[in-house]
Amino acid sequence: MSEIRYRVLNPATNELVREYPTATDAEIEDVLANAQAAFLRWRKGKLADRSALLGRVAESYRERIDALAEIITREMGKPTREARGEIKLVASIFRYYAENAADLLADTHLSPRMGGSAVVRKEPIGALLGIMPWNYPYYQVARFVAPNLMAGNPVIIKHAPQCPESALAMADILRDARAPEGLYGTVFATNDQVAAMIADPRVAGVSVTGSERAGAAIAEIAGRNLKKCVLELGGSDPFIVLDGVDLDATVKAAVAARMGNAGQACNAAKRIIVVGDQYEPFVDRFTTSMSSLRPGDPTDPAAGFGPLASEAAAESLLDQVRDAVAKGAKVRTGGDRVDRPGSFVEATVLTGVTPEMRAYTEELFGPVAVVYRAGDVDAAVELANSSPFGLGGVVFGDEAEAEEVADRLDTGMVWINSPQGSAADLPFGGTKRSGIGRELGALGIDEFVNKKLIYSPKPR
Repeated sequence: MSEIRYRVLNPATNELVREYPTATDAEIEDVLANAQAAFLRWRKGKLADRSALLGRVAESYRERIDALAEIITREMGKPTREARGEIKLVASIFRYYAENAADLLADTHLSPRMGGSAVVRKEPIGALLGIMPWNYPYYQVARFVAPNLMAGNPVIIKHAPQCPESALAMADILRDARAPEGLYGTVFATNDQVAAMIADPRVAGVSVTGSERAGAAIAEIAGRNLKKCVLELGGSDPFIVLDGVDLDATVKAAVAARMGNAGQACNAAKRIIVVGDQYEPFVDRFTTSMSSLRPGDPTDPAAGFGPLASEAAAESLLDQVRDAVAKGAKVRTGGDRVDRPGSFVEATVLTGVTPEMRAYTEELFGPVAVVYRAGDVDAAVELANSSPFGLGGVVFGDEAEAEEVADRLDTGMVWINSPQGSAADLPFGGTKRSGIGRELGALGIDEFVNKKLIYSPKPR
């Protein structure tokens, strides 16, 4: 079997807290059997019962916010204030689907040209496997779990190895909310066990949030087994600054867009593209703001940002920075480890990044921003679209011009005059190597349902 270690290793101190055993094959079989049994019961259940369950889950997240925040601060270094914000978002996601499922899952009535009547009905398809990342341990799970439980699909969650404690806390919430047995499964699985679960006929589909490498591997297995998959993968989102903006306000937004979760977000603004003569003033102010951020203990409210989630993540990011510098890029601030225990990297600004550097095409998953100069709007759009990724983007400028630029970006999401975020009722997802499919909103609940056509020659 592939070697995976499920453990809590506090990245603020690099101290091992606890290790957890991987699942046995017998445990995996029990989870699959229970999920199949739950599907046969849950698929025909009342929508009101599903809504009530999700409502109880939402309330539990709010009631346990302090304990839940403490867990992920310890597991992956998220500052406690950000952890609390993540949990509030999770509660809103469960609440959104609990309150809006009747509309989201309602029949669509058609008017066939051939006469008669037709309706498209949304039905669950079966147990689903969710393969989750470590950077937003609660939120990523919620945006997969909430719509699919509401649609009638049981879920099995394979959590990130860094986050076993939060995984168990989420399982406790579902159990305490009186979820039927088998409706929500948690597995600390190996890679080989994951592959076997995808191939198992009791699993109807798979959703992955992670790297493009992980997504490609899972999609290959799903394809061989004719299983639908949703892939939420990497991003190297552009943040385009058009002429005439308020530089101070735009710099503040750019720092927020780059540095949330210590820069460990797929939809963070990683490439800042500044149009025209405001490039140097923007770089000066952006560099000053980034250099003023002080890393620190993620439990300390005064800390500007926390550690990266692991030593491996810190070294991988710095390798990308070193490659850029060796090939001629300029470090405006940062560029090194922080002199303290833990997996800390300085807030870093790079300029002069060119296509032969890894930082030009690869995702920078941490507190490193690249700032580019664009001669005009066309050059800015061309540079933005040159990335192999297409998750999201941000445009700051005159509203009408910003909307025109937004229309030209090859991305799944664009935010105008606002840093990117997430909300329960807004679809999340990308194009190109950023993935396939959508989560959240009305589109999220449609991904794993059978849209069954029912036709009758008799008019209604």
